[in-house]
Amino acid sequence: MAQDIEGLLKTIRAHIDCKPEFEAYQDYFDTLRLLGEQNKAKAYELNMWLRGETAKKVRDGTDPELIGKFYELNKKTYLYVAQDNFDSYCIYLEWNRPPEKRFYQPRRKVLAPLVRDLQDLADGKLDFLGVSMPPRVGKSTLCIFFMTWLMGRNPDAANVMSGHSDKLTDGFYREALAILTDKETYLWGDVFPTVRVVDNSAKNETIDLNRKKRFPTFTARSIGGTLTGAVEVGTGGCLYVDDLVEDLEESLNPLRLQAKYDAYLNQLKDRKKEGAVELMVGTRWGILDPLGRVQEQYADNPRYRFRVMPALNEDNESNFVYDYGVGFTTEYYLDMKASIDDATWCAKYMGKPYVREGLLFPADELNYYNGVLPDGEPMKIAVCDVAWGGGDSLSMPFAWVYDDAVYIGDVIFNTGDKDVTRPVVIGRTKQHEPHRMRFEANNGGHEYSCIVDEKLRADGVRVNITTKKAPSNQSKLGRIIQHSPDIKKFYFLDDEHRSKEYRAFMNELTTFVQTGKNLHDDAADSLAMLSDELYHGTARVEISKRPW
Repeated sequence: MAQDIEGLLKTIRAHIDCKPEFEAYQDYFDTLRLLGEQNKAKAYELNMWLRGETAKKVRDGTDPELIGKFYELNKKTYLYVAQDNFDSYCIYLEWNRPPEKRFYQPRRKVLAPLVRDLQDLADGKLDFLGVSMPPRVGKSTLCIFFMTWLMGRNPDAANVMSGHSDKLTDGFYREALAILTDKETYLWGDVFPTVRVVDNSAKNETIDLNRKKRFPTFTARSIGGTLTGAVEVGTGGCLYVDDLVEDLEESLNPLRLQAKYDAYLNQLKDRKKEGAVELMVGTRWGILDPLGRVQEQYADNPRYRFRVMPALNEDNESNFVYDYGVGFTTEYYLDMKASIDDATWCAKYMGKPYVREGLLFPADELNYYNGVLPDGEPMKIAVCDVAWGGGDSLSMPFAWVYDDAVYIGDVIFNTGDKDVTRPVVIGRTKQHEPHRMRFEANNGGHEYSCIVDEKLRADGVRVNITTKKAPSNQSKLGRIIQHSPDIKKFYFLDDEHRSKEYRAFMNELTTFVQTGKNLHDDAADSLAMLSDELYHGTARVEISKRPW
């Protein structure tokens, strides 16, 4: 039967190619809906083709009557899949609103990765989704859209939303209720015509769909409110946690952070039944905040995903330029960065937990230069801490040494495997022509250096290359701390003159801590290696005052 319907769809499509009448498009839509009763995935695929074709007819049409018909058919292609496709749901939900007043469509291109994440969470591909994004970019509103979508899909499941304060959760409750009941603004009732609101309580911040239940379809409750015995996240439901840590002040208090994490475990997480999923949105204030604790525990679990969308991309450009001017320009974010402290900028806008205690190389304690080197011929030294992929970075700083001053003129900082990084190392060596290069010999570094040497010689480039094993009687952290005074004397390129990989190198360096756990230490380790080569190795440099 399904094959017969697919054959009919091909016939209708061939007719459309020859004679693109509206009636043929309508027949195609009616027929693919029949196919969907037997093969939903194939019907949804064909529906996407029809959506694109009807959109073209609306955009390019000249007959107002036909444009209106194709517009309505295009609308139906969204409604048809809205119960199963979150992106289509978000678009259809606001269909009747003026384009410039809609929440989702002006932000759709930017928020697409998060929409896909939420789809995977709903489809059972994930157990947990963590989200960190700047303020006022729409993350919480999108998550409320998501919750109302889940409620319509499974009205009998209990869902819980929690945050740091009653005021916050009251806002979420009111916004969710508006989506379900404001028929002039939202078309939720079209998507879920058999589901209705049967009870809601502003006092208890609860909404029940289809029937009253002990644990309502939706409950909003602050982390400090009464949770135990009052809420449950049922099988098929979602625990949505948004901003458990209230502000910078709370994040600076380890005791309050621990208390907040304990409350999350004992009052929220333990209310989840097996088969429930979790969505946690939060500013990454510090490595000990609840989202950070979850990420550390489940970092290797593929069913736990952590989405970070920073304010600025690697080229220092805004990631949140939306249509109709509802987003944030590069100039806005650069001004904000210059106006607030580093801790707040990193946490609220870049999604990075800013470590305040134990930083070994704070950004404001390092030396910088504008890319212009002193007069004279420097000694050029490079060292390479080899990595083999898997999240670690090959880190290779190039140093220009002028008497008592060391300038880090370039770096290679690459997470690729050896086949990716080796050509980069060879190319950059040809570009800078260092007098000496040293490779760390551990874990295959000696073999790596030999192949680099062979390739350079084959191209007529001769460089003094040495290898040296990292000392086995000293920890990596101890080695980095030992060389930190010398590293702090180096001159690094200022932010304006850094390449993308130089910027990533500096970001890792300036967040390295001497207490606690570092996710990556490649930048700091390679600079310790450079310091060792400069002051204790074959390229020994004596620091002295200039004679003039």
